[in-house]
Amino acid sequence: MEILMSVLAGILFTAGTYLVLAKSLIRIVLGTAIIGHGALLLLLTMGGIKTGAPPLLGLESTAYTDPLPQALILTAIVINFGTLGFFLVLSYRSYQELGTDDMEELRGTEDE
Repeated sequence: MEILMSVLAGILFTAGTYLVLAKSLIRIVLGTAIIGHGALLLLLTMGGIKTGAPPLLGLESTAYTDPLPQALILTAIVINFGTLGFFLVLSYRSYQELGTDDMEELRGTEDE
């Protein structure tokens, strides 16, 4: 299962990198979001898929699961959605002001 999740994280990184290298601003924003999701999946995979009891004091068990990867992932999800929302608003406002989302046109020329 961990190998499958690692391969899926690699596919997400590949797709996100492809989108970041595009000329459209919205594709760049979606690419950064996909790379963020790939990083979250990789973090979950590196934490390991363990079975065991939750780490509570009242339970008698020999194996406990580690809550740290899940806590880090929940924090990273909130940060990822916050930056995605900021990038979407920034690209929408850029499209309203400049009338295009093409990175070649947004870069301008050396004359200006």
